[in-house]
Amino acid sequence: MLSTLAIANYRSLRSLTLPLGRLNLVTGANGSGKSNLYRALRLLAETANGGVVNALAREGGLSSTLWAGPEKITRRMQTGEIPIQGTPRQEPVALKLGFSGEDFGYAIDLGFPAPSLSAFTLDPEIKREAIWAGPFLRSSNLLVDRRGSMVRVRDGRSWRVVAEHLSAFESMFTQIADPERAPEVMALRESIRGWRFYDHFRSDMDAPARWSQLGTRTPVLSHDGRDLAAAWQTIREIGDVQALDEAVEDAFPGASVSVTNSDDRFGLMFRQHGLLRPLSSAELSDGTLRYLLWIAALHTPRPPPLMVLNEPETSLHPDLLPALARLIEKASKRSQIWVVSHAPRLIAALENVSDCNTVALEKDLSQTRIIGQGQLDEPAWYWPER
Repeated sequence: MLSTLAIANYRSLRSLTLPLGRLNLVTGANGSGKSNLYRALRLLAETANGGVVNALAREGGLSSTLWAGPEKITRRMQTGEIPIQGTPRQEPVALKLGFSGEDFGYAIDLGFPAPSLSAFTLDPEIKREAIWAGPFLRSSNLLVDRRGSMVRVRDGRSWRVVAEHLSAFESMFTQIADPERAPEVMALRESIRGWRFYDHFRSDMDAPARWSQLGTRTPVLSHDGRDLAAAWQTIREIGDVQALDEAVEDAFPGASVSVTNSDDRFGLMFRQHGLLRPLSSAELSDGTLRYLLWIAALHTPRPPPLMVLNEPETSLHPDLLPALARLIEKASKRSQIWVVSHAPRLIAALENVSDCNTVALEKDLSQTRIIGQGQLDEPAWYWPER
C-alpha cells in the first residue's frame, strides 16, 4: 500500500506531498487540480511500462506540463505587496514524481536534455531515479541509485555498478529489472504494473459492452469495459459469487444478472422485477450499464495493489451513489482505492467510512493545495538531488 505521494512542478502541482490511506477520496471545486493529480499518478505508473516520455509528449511535452508560475512564491507575493513575477532561477528545471509504500519508495526527476545534434530536442531526460526502503529517502536507506546513464545498487556496505550506459529517455524499470542484479527494481516494477485506472467506461449505444463479444477467462475487466460479460462469468466461476449477487441486489432490488453464451460470444442479460423478459445489455440505460461495469471492476478475482477510479459517478442517478460507496468500501478491503469525485452524495457517503482519507483540493495563486494541510501536517519527504 502506498503511504505517501509527492509531486513537484507538474502543471498546478508546484509542490504537493500527501498522505494516503486504504481508501482515498480526492475532492475539490472545478479547476482545483483533481485532474492534474490523477494525471500525475498515471504518469508515475507509466515509468514501469516504458512510456513516461511518450505520455509527456501526448500532453504537449515537458514545457507544456511544467508549473507555469514562478519558481518561488514569496510572502510579499502572497500578501499582494508585490505582483507575481519571475525571479532568478536557483534550481534546475525539474518535473518530479514519487511515492513511498510499505516496502519501497521511488522517485524520478525529469528535465530538459543537454544541447546535442539529435532531432529529438524536446524529449525530456531522466536525470535521477532512486529506490529506497522506508517511509522517506535517506542516504542510509537508499537501495538503487540512478544518476544520468549510470545505475548502482547497494551491496552490503558498498555499491555495485550494474549499468553505465542507460538510455536517458527510458526508466531503469525497463532497462535493468533483473531478479539477480537488481531485485528491488523488478519487484517495484511489477507492483506498479499492477495498478489499475478506470476512467473510460463507455455506455453510448456503440459501446462494446452493449454487444456480445468473443469471451475468454477475464479476471481483470478491460479499461473500456468491452469484456464485461466474460469478466462477469469469470467472477461467477472463480470469484465471490455471493458478493456479486449482493452488489446487484443492493443497487437494483429484485434484479439479477446472467450471462449468455452462443458460439463463444458472451452477452449480459439483466432481469428486473416487473418485466416479462430480461433485457440485453444493448437495452440498458447508460447508468445501469455503467453500474454493472463498476460491479465487475470492483469484484475482480485478481485484486490489484492500487485501483484508481476517476469520477465513477458519471451517468449514474444520485440514488445509486450510496450503493456505489458501499461497493467501493468493500473493494478497499482487498485493494488500495483512490476515488476522484465531485458528486456531493458520493463524497458524503464515502466520508462516512471510518478509514476514508479525504484529500480536499483548492487553488491558491494558481497552485493546488490541500485544504487544511499545514507544513507540520505534510509527511516527511526528500527528493534525490541531481
